[in-house]
Amino acid sequence: MLTHPTSEKLAALGLAGMAKALDEQRRTPAVEALSFEERLGLLVDREADERDARRLVTRLKFASLRQSACVEDLDLRTPRGLDRAVLAHLVDGAWIGRAENLLITGATGLGKSWVACALGHKACRDGRAVLYHRVPRLFEQLAIARGDGRYARLLKTIARVDLLVLDDWGLATLTAGERRDLLEILDDRHGRKSTIVTSQLPVDAWHAVIGDPTLADAILDRLVHNAHRLELRGDSMRKRAAPAVALDPETGP
Repeated sequence: MLTHPTSEKLAALGLAGMAKALDEQRRTPAVEALSFEERLGLLVDREADERDARRLVTRLKFASLRQSACVEDLDLRTPRGLDRAVLAHLVDGAWIGRAENLLITGATGLGKSWVACALGHKACRDGRAVLYHRVPRLFEQLAIARGDGRYARLLKTIARVDLLVLDDWGLATLTAGERRDLLEILDDRHGRKSTIVTSQLPVDAWHAVIGDPTLADAILDRLVHNAHRLELRGDSMRKRAAPAVALDPETGP
């Protein structure tokens, strides 16, 4: 049997992984010692692996995570409130399956966005749909979408993802339109999907940032009551990473 035409047919059928594996088997004499079923199993495994890799690339592209972060790279040596047991529980991802939320708070520079993106990356690897938004820009996108007719479609996209990452929440008091937008998003997701929120403000201060007491109660009821909390503390990671710059003694400070 001619292998080259077979490889071409496999590729034409969308089985590129099997085609590559077949070509590799042709160049590996030791494979001839395997049975037909074993060689076929290797081809199928390669195809499955390549399809998984392509789907992961697609999920990560859709997620648009701000940081290229992985949970394996999280710094647990620097004291900032990242407990190994708690982090292991979050990395496991079962809380996402239960449609629970995660609130990450702490001063600027402590790595809130990095932790959120690392957990988002892990969720993508676990086969979950993830979407990242900085809150100020999300409100801008929603305002534009409301004007050009895409508002309902954008809300539907946000509602469908398994994990929504809302970064930089609470930088300014919400406007009336932003309060309504946030309530719509959280109402669609409450009890169905999970949301990560990062903020420099402690959770106790969020009610005032929302601005309207009635809507604040409704928003926080959907966000906080079934949420895990991760409070980061310590010195800024950016300051630790910044190289020391020597001053020119002639120019002074």
